[in-house]
Amino acid sequence: MTAIEPGIGDERAGKPVLHAYLDIAIVVIVLAATNLIAHFTTVWASIATVPISAVVLLVLTRRRGLGWAELGLSPRHLRRGSVYALAAMAIVIGVVAIGAALPITRPFFMADRYATLSGALIASMIVIPLQTVIPEELAFRGVLHGTLERVYGARGVFAAGSLLFGLWHIASSLGLTSGNKGLSGFLGGGLLGQILGVLAAVVATAAAGVVFTWLRRRSGSLIAPIALHWSLNGAGALAAAIVWQTTMA
Repeated sequence: MTAIEPGIGDERAGKPVLHAYLDIAIVVIVLAATNLIAHFTTVWASIATVPISAVVLLVLTRRRGLGWAELGLSPRHLRRGSVYALAAMAIVIGVVAIGAALPITRPFFMADRYATLSGALIASMIVIPLQTVIPEELAFRGVLHGTLERVYGARGVFAAGSLLFGLWHIASSLGLTSGNKGLSGFLGGGLLGQILGVLAAVVATAAAGVVFTWLRRRSGSLIAPIALHWSLNGAGALAAAIVWQTTMA
């Protein structure tokens, strides 16, 4: 889809264009509020806010006129999306396995929140997909992608969508280095280490957002970025638990 280009005599100009910009503003505001509520209020809010907001945004943008294909949810793209999903998962799981095995990268998997295998399994198979991966992909590669593309086209989606995805992870990366021995050893401790950890997380997730967006556009389906996102988070959690168990045993 190409970006809307208002001009004299263009029947899409005027109110439709204004509505498209308004849709983007609403989505960004809801995402910002969701992030703050999820990370700085109650435990229950941290669990439920992101999934609920993703569903609300989906319903809202559907009512505002976005089609299933614009949201990456069209059934006709499911087969193509599944092919890309399987390929992405295979590549990432292979890379994670190699990273966990190599002595030089193994310390970066030493995250104490995945100190037990049972906890990592629950996180990988339940918490990460339902609380993080599916809601975030629905919100960013689905709703935000669709609203941005209507106005700014592909470049706008890649640039703004990926940047916003990186900024989304500021709150969740606070204290990142303190819970990861590899990162704390590499970036250092204290305030400077925390700042560097946040910056690294923003850059890394923004870059990941570019790849997720490419998969979304290439396959036409949310299945592909969901699979890649889960592979990074879910397989990473399992690898972290295995590394922790074998190292600390």
